[in-house]
Amino acid sequence: MAAGILLSRLVGLIRQKLFAHYLGNGLEAAAFAAATRIPNVLQNLLGEGVLSASLIPVYAGLRAKGEGEEARRVAGAVFGLLAVLVGGMVALGVVAAPVLVDLIAPGYEGVARELTIRLVRLIFPGTGVLVLSAWCLGILNSHKKFFLSYAAPVVWNGCIIVALVLARGESQDVIVTWAAWGSVAGGVAQFVVQLPNVLRLLGGFSPAPSLSLPAVRQVVKGFVPALLARGVVQVSSWVDMAYASMISERAVSALSYTQTISLLPVSLFGMAISAAELPEMSADAMKSKDERAKAILERLRAGLERMSFFVVPSAVAFLLLGDLIAAALLESGRFTAADSRFTWYILIGSGIALSAQTSGRLYSSTFYALKDTRTPLRFAVIRVSLGIALGYYAVQILPGQLGLPAHLGAVFITMTTGLTAWVEMLLLRRALKKELGTLPSVGPQLAKVWPAALVAGVIALGVKVWLGTRFGTVGAVTSEWGGSMLAPVDLPRIPVSLGILGLFGALYGVGCVLLRVPQATAIVRRVLRRK
Repeated sequence: MAAGILLSRLVGLIRQKLFAHYLGNGLEAAAFAAATRIPNVLQNLLGEGVLSASLIPVYAGLRAKGEGEEARRVAGAVFGLLAVLVGGMVALGVVAAPVLVDLIAPGYEGVARELTIRLVRLIFPGTGVLVLSAWCLGILNSHKKFFLSYAAPVVWNGCIIVALVLARGESQDVIVTWAAWGSVAGGVAQFVVQLPNVLRLLGGFSPAPSLSLPAVRQVVKGFVPALLARGVVQVSSWVDMAYASMISERAVSALSYTQTISLLPVSLFGMAISAAELPEMSADAMKSKDERAKAILERLRAGLERMSFFVVPSAVAFLLLGDLIAAALLESGRFTAADSRFTWYILIGSGIALSAQTSGRLYSSTFYALKDTRTPLRFAVIRVSLGIALGYYAVQILPGQLGLPAHLGAVFITMTTGLTAWVEMLLLRRALKKELGTLPSVGPQLAKVWPAALVAGVIALGVKVWLGTRFGTVGAVTSEWGGSMLAPVDLPRIPVSLGILGLFGALYGVGCVLLRVPQATAIVRRVLRRK
């Protein structure tokens, strides 16, 4: 699963780099960012997370009990219900595009607003097909077939990349329109590429919407709270976009680029581990109460330890070396060193949230495996309500009180999200403790990986500061850069950034080996065996 996600995210970064190269942080990039965010609400509401939470525990449970034929009928009925629901929401989204744009991006006016409306109407149908891909993912994951479903977004990204390349040299308005059509083609391709394997595993199915089967009603019963929980999270996403649009168009596009980067570790180490464990924990949930608790707690311990090994250095890199990450992945053409620095500021908030977001996903998957979708909903409501309450002050008022430029209000968007993610994670952990008993502690693991990551990060930051002081760009010592010590290096930016990030990764690996972190020593043993 991690391999599939990594492949799709790498191709996604290529897509974002082309966007940054051709469109930078301009009006068209901001319009596309807002336009994709609106249809993506449909995918996030009905797609992977929600459908997996409700379908996989029921479908995998039926298969674990040997009721394969019943599982096949459930899969067909759920597909039919999903197709009807998606069709209606796509039609509504196309018609209501002007209203949706005004809600999501109230700061957009004139040309920016009209372009965003047009892009929303183009992208919505393709996003609807992507939701059906989530059904494919649920079936494939239940059969322990993980790579294809998580690598399938490669074709979606690939279609957009082809569209961008074909439109190069045209006006920015034309380029962004081609990208929207590429998104539609990619949505269809992503569904089609998974369908043959799904049909083979099912042995055929009847995609007729029906609520007659008790198991289908159980899926719907779990689907509704999961849908509401995802909807609450989408409210938070809408508010973030609305705040960013009130700051500037640059803030909207920078937030979009930042989310692409920050979602890489969340997907690789949070979503991958949580989604891979969901079918297994769903099967464990069918055991007796004592056996169930023991099996699930062991999976939690192993999952949290694996997450910490990868997530902690990612968080440190976001906090200390975010401009280098943005430079290595995005900087070229219209995306400048100033944009890399601005992206770093926003990545700092994402770094605060990483550990909470990833472990929170695993806790939520545990509740879903226990067929409890209401508890994650309750805590999602608390998180989002708290975020909205703090968000306006943090984004619109706090920068002025601190004497910061208005555009730096975007930094507090991700910081507020990070703080509220910690609140949600702690609430989930406390509730799970009541359900399963004492939860496994990863304190000994954290006591090793945090020092290793911080030492590696400080050394890499020292190298960056030295290079900035010695080879800093002449005339760039302004408040934008934070002084001469943090000035951008007047050397080839991408090779320097990759070199320093590589040094950070190597130092972290060595530190983990010296501290005998199990994941690091296992990697070393595997490499030595191959030799």
